[in-house]
Amino acid sequence: MGRKPNDSEPTRYATMILLLMGLVSCTAVYIFMSAVMRPAGSSVVERLAAEEGEFSGGGGGEGEGECCSGIESFELWGAAVKWGSDFKVNSSKECCNACKAMCTGNHGPCLCDTWVFCGNKKFCGDKFGECWLKKQKDTLAPDRQEAGNKVMWTSGIVFGKGEGIVALETEFGDIHVKLLPECSPRSVFNILELLGVRHCAGCQFFRAETRGQIWDTHGDHIKDASFGPPYALVQGTLDAQGVAFESVPSESCPEIRRGSVAWVGSGPEFFISLANHQEWKKSYTVFGYVLPEDMEIVEKIAQLPTKLDVWSGVNVTVLENPVPLRVRRIKSNNGDLNLSS
Repeated sequence: MGRKPNDSEPTRYATMILLLMGLVSCTAVYIFMSAVMRPAGSSVVERLAAEEGEFSGGGGGEGEGECCSGIESFELWGAAVKWGSDFKVNSSKECCNACKAMCTGNHGPCLCDTWVFCGNKKFCGDKFGECWLKKQKDTLAPDRQEAGNKVMWTSGIVFGKGEGIVALETEFGDIHVKLLPECSPRSVFNILELLGVRHCAGCQFFRAETRGQIWDTHGDHIKDASFGPPYALVQGTLDAQGVAFESVPSESCPEIRRGSVAWVGSGPEFFISLANHQEWKKSYTVFGYVLPEDMEIVEKIAQLPTKLDVWSGVNVTVLENPVPLRVRRIKSNNGDLNLSS
């Protein structure tokens, strides 16, 4: 006996197709909404880490990858991850590199972010050569033990990927700056001091020089062009009212590249370069660099209305209306991005 024709079979296939289409649609919507609704802090962390790697892949500037400096007669505290009594080296740079080796960024958070070396034979005695590797609770507020001429230690800090990034907050957006403690430790500690200040009244950008027809959009010098004016930079000051600024001695000086943040003299005036200024050699102390995407904000400030002025016989352009700024920490949805904890 033949089987009775099943009128519902085509309907069953149609239902299965509709269910499959619905599943695909729901998956697509979920992916889209996950991207849109992801907490802003997470995307900030991912973006900063990616851009930091893009900019610093070559070491952040000629000779910069070889930097490994600390501050003499200065001791940083912190939880020891390698005891100096069991680990001795020949120089502070060797100690610094030992810490950096534990902070490659390939295996999670940095295991070491602070190094302390005993390099003063007169005061160190049998501690001479000790290299203590440590871990801070807060990399942007390292625990200081003591400082002074009689302190036998030299100390430094190391920022891993996605760490040591502060924001210059302006009305046009936040300019994220990666600090370089291995090249300019004293400069970086000056910036860290500003993070604890509740205000930055008086901090501002006041000079703006475009790239003109001298440098291209990548910051490269156009052949046979002059070297200014304009000088392709935005200049400001971090001289906060009521806050004493400690003058910065000249430190390790990578060449000025597009995005470099450097002091004018010993500070508190500084500038952000819009171009690669090989002609300036290593005349300025570079203490950080702007993450690439945020250079759009710097360019926007450089395009604001200016007026001519003359400084020590040099023609410059200053902003008609200075742009206030504030140095602040970066926040994520999980708290402070820069807390190693």
